Amino acid sequence: MHEMPEVHEMPGHLIRRLNQISVSVFSERMGQEGYDLTPVQFAAMSVLKLDPGIDQATLAGSIAYDRATIGGVLDRLQHKGLIERTVSRHDRRARALRLTAQGESVLDAVTPVVRDLQGDILAGLTPAEQDQFLALARKATEAGNTLSRAPLVNRGKRDADA
Repeated sequence: MHEMPEVHEMPGHLIRRLNQISVSVFSERMGQEGYDLTPVQFAAMSVLKLDPGIDQATLAGSIAYDRATIGGVLDRLQHKGLIERTVSRHDRRARALRLTAQGESVLDAVTPVVRDLQGDILAGLTPAEQDQFLALARKATEAGNTLSRAPLVNRGKRDADA
């Protein structure tokens, strides 16, 4: 019998593996439903539904995504006809982002699917364990937020600091 490598018990490895599982479940389910969306695209669209007209940098902070690479995500969403970019009324160098009517329709259709697949990501846990996992994951990500290359920006706090 072979001994398991130490790495298999390290939080970073387990988190990476769980992310692989999460992306795989998401991608498979979206494909089954006839949609070509990634988890990051879904997150971006979800924020744009709640906060239409925000700029690219604000969107990146709102989903804890790297500002340098969010442009590619938005390019793909725009190419699919799901978002539109217009010149910002506040800063002519910035682009205001909004869902198109098609984007709103797609988001409305996939949101229940995304909610449903969350249980599949944590399928090995009981409902109580899933709640506990989510509470601990939330606590760990909030505590480590400033260590991230792309920290989550709390809009309320950010706006108050501005």
